Amino acid sequence: AQQNAALIAAAQRVKTAETDVVAIEDRLGELIVEEFEVRGRLDGSNASISNVLAALERISRNPPPALIVDPSDALGSARSAILISAILPELQTKAEEVMADLKMLTEIKTKALGEEQHLKANLEILEEEQLRIGTLIAARKAGETMVTAELAAEQKEAEELAAKASSLKQLIADLSKQAGAVQEAAQATAAANSGADAPALEPDTIRLALANIERKEPAVPFAQAKGWLTMPSSGVRVIEYGAGDGFGGISQGLSVVTRAEATVVAPADGWVLYKGDYLNYGQIIILNTGQQYTVLLAGLASVSVEIGQFVLMGEPVGTMGSRTIGRTVTTSAGVTRPTLYIEMRKDNEPVDPTGWWATTPETPTQSG
Repeated sequence: AQQNAALIAAAQRVKTAETDVVAIEDRLGELIVEEFEVRGRLDGSNASISNVLAALERISRNPPPALIVDPSDALGSARSAILISAILPELQTKAEEVMADLKMLTEIKTKALGEEQHLKANLEILEEEQLRIGTLIAARKAGETMVTAELAAEQKEAEELAAKASSLKQLIADLSKQAGAVQEAAQATAAANSGADAPALEPDTIRLALANIERKEPAVPFAQAKGWLTMPSSGVRVIEYGAGDGFGGISQGLSVVTRAEATVVAPADGWVLYKGDYLNYGQIIILNTGQQYTVLLAGLASVSVEIGQFVLMGEPVGTMGSRTIGRTVTTSAGVTRPTLYIEMRKDNEPVDPTGWWATTPETPTQSG
């Protein structure tokens, strides 16, 4: 249970860091565009100022005679005076524009430096957490019990939370409430599994049941998990359920463009029905989430779970590659970037996943 908790926590930190990295990369891209625009204006200003200075230089080389010396050339003197009076304000305006652009360029470089430092920090977090996930998965496969400083720290944190209870009465009440919620949810799940009508669970009961990391079967009936599922990976949704799939058909699932080597987690509690290569979909995972519901994840580069294994929602199950794998998406956004395909089914018929995901800002649509 401690390993599962550590895996889920590490996967959540990875998803958060991946989301931050994507946002930072987007902001850096915008700063690069701004820098090009400013440099373009500066290049144009340089050319304009050069032309003005060239005109002034020509006047200085061949100045009109002073009126006191040659009153007959009053027209030439007047023209030169008018030209200079017109040029000087323009030169002043151009100089002010150049100063403003130079200031903006400095600000852009300062922002870019800050974003690069933030990006470096998040990439270090990603590397550290992915290493932790790999170590935990390897230990689980070897049947070892991980007793690390991190797990000890998590145990200590749990003990500290208990210590914060204002009284023993409150602690027992809190624990009893959670146990009651877990039992109520388990009874509802058992009823649903038997084909009977499961009683509707309160949101607080669902939340407490999902927080129970000791569970060995789905926390709640899958139909009542609607609105609570975890998006398997952070990224941008490029093809929605029911939209054109790019191959002349209609998409029966959801396609998400992810970062290279992004971590993929279980969107729900369930048992692994299948894992491995399938046709031209790359590595896939099929989860049995109970009550004739299944969830398919396709387009992965590697899978870290085994057939028959029970996984908790949010637990790492695999990773994406460095580019699109398989025939999962044909949008321009997904040509070179890894794309995760997610499909839900009930009685082997596609189910619209809209509304099933927990509300988070992690997976925006392509339009926004």
